[in-house]
Amino acid sequence: MSSEHPTKDDRSLGDLLSELMRETTTLVKQEVTLAKSEMMEKATDAGKKAGAVAIGAAVAYAGLLTIIAAVVLILVHLGLPAWGSALLVGIIVAAVGGFLLSKNLAALKDQDLSPRKTAESLKEDKQWVQEQMR
Repeated sequence: MSSEHPTKDDRSLGDLLSELMRETTTLVKQEVTLAKSEMMEKATDAGKKAGAVAIGAAVAYAGLLTIIAAVVLILVHLGLPAWGSALLVGIIVAAVGGFLLSKNLAALKDQDLSPRKTAESLKEDKQWVQEQMR
């Protein structure tokens, strides 16, 4: 009745602990892989958003410079001194730019980069290991 592979009930405590260590090691490796994958996904998403903000800002800047020059020229044509026209338009443009930067930086700061799936999975793994140790 001796068999080459002991059944679950016939295994020694050492065998059981050895199996638990192997399974725990595998589980930790899988969790690290999951965390890496999740962080890469979030970093890529944040990078794309930051790139889009930069491209949008560059295009808007070129158009804005043209519009600013036109507005200054219109104000000069309406009788304001050139320095006054440039100052007035500059203050308005700076205020609008500050608002836009503030809004987009806030959106980037709100980006959640924590590996929530991995954290939840680690909690489940902890519970599993504790159950196995009972």
